[in-house]
Amino acid sequence: MVQTSLFGDDPKPVETEENMPLAGRMRPRTFDDFAGQKHLIGEGRILRNMIEQDRVTSMIFWGPPGVGKTTLATIIANYTKAEFVQYSAVTGGAKEVKEIMAAAEKRRVLGRRTILFVDEIHRFNKAQQDAFLPFVEKGSIILIGATTENPSFQVNSALLSRCKVFVLEGITADEMCSLIKRAATDPKGFPDLKVNIDDGIISAIAQYSNGDARTALNTLEAAVANCRPIDGAVTITKATLEQCISRRSLLYDRDGEEHYNIISALHKSMRNSDPDAAIYWLARMLDGGEDPCYIARRLIEFAGDDVGLADPNAQVMATSCFYACKNMGMPDCRYALAETVAYLALAPRSNSIAMAIDKALSDVRNMPAAPVPMHIRNAPTKLMKQLGYGKDYQYAEGTEEKITKMECLPESMKGTHYYEPGDKGNEVFYRKRLDAIRDWRAGKREDPPR
Repeated sequence: MVQTSLFGDDPKPVETEENMPLAGRMRPRTFDDFAGQKHLIGEGRILRNMIEQDRVTSMIFWGPPGVGKTTLATIIANYTKAEFVQYSAVTGGAKEVKEIMAAAEKRRVLGRRTILFVDEIHRFNKAQQDAFLPFVEKGSIILIGATTENPSFQVNSALLSRCKVFVLEGITADEMCSLIKRAATDPKGFPDLKVNIDDGIISAIAQYSNGDARTALNTLEAAVANCRPIDGAVTITKATLEQCISRRSLLYDRDGEEHYNIISALHKSMRNSDPDAAIYWLARMLDGGEDPCYIARRLIEFAGDDVGLADPNAQVMATSCFYACKNMGMPDCRYALAETVAYLALAPRSNSIAMAIDKALSDVRNMPAAPVPMHIRNAPTKLMKQLGYGKDYQYAEGTEEKITKMECLPESMKGTHYYEPGDKGNEVFYRKRLDAIRDWRAGKREDPPR
């Protein structure tokens, strides 16, 4: 294997720079040193077999930051006999892409393969991604893309269909601890320096990293740099580490997939009557910088969709919560949000209203627009009265029972039912009353409901 520059075919050996960050010095070159992803690169697993046999096909590595996407590309570079070209969608441009494709096409004609690794492939727009497609199709390049975003949304569907997607997971706490220990003791990590670090400090760094190996190694490197060497050794203490650890930023992207994953988790936790889980997911969103008004709008939707008339007060609380979020903002509105989330999680459930309006909308969109019955039309002019507008209208409030048998649906829809109350909360009463109203109008009972 040789790595090439972006601008030509001149071999460029892999070099290790003395001033390289710890994460770079400790980057694995073999599977034995790799932390995590055993479901992909464990013995006998598909990705490991493909790499070891040098039978790599176009693929996408999808996973959160610091889980080994670029490292896997480095391992592929070490195993393959093909030309390996590394390219970043962040810093590269159209000119460089054309030069890479032209060089790859020349190699293909000579029977040589080119593996192109594109980091942050989601940064390319769809038109830019299209430029790869013909070269992938005719085998000029084997494309390996790395992305933190869901490729279903961020990668051109035509290109995605020609790539195998491998999902990388966050590194577990135990795997992270092993990685940190190795970095602290391996001569490549801190040459000519002995690092004394106990298991408690290692565990604290692992927890802080939140599954991101790069964060863990950067934190370890900062802690070592913050210690004064004594006889060629440093000892990392809790106080030393606390100076290097700022407030942890949990994985949360307001514009990406994780945004939708967590709002879904909040919604489904409330639906499952689990206020503890719901408040946790709420806290994740707030800590990630989510707009509290967005959360409040989703709570209003939940109150209508999942609680409905089983507890009408849910809608009042959700609307009041939105008012608090809009006029107070964070951090003051967090109490209103938490209170509303807990209330909605414990409220009785009914989606009867949601089903009613959705069914009615479906009929409106798929059936001919039926005319409004003449007797319930307004008649503000003499001509309209002469045409029969409002004729035979029955004023319910003018009756002792406050209800009439007048039909309010179009003739073609007579007898159609949309709202069917459930058997929870206030809808127990609504069910009983609505059944009585329908029976009376159908002549199944003599006395009108009161």
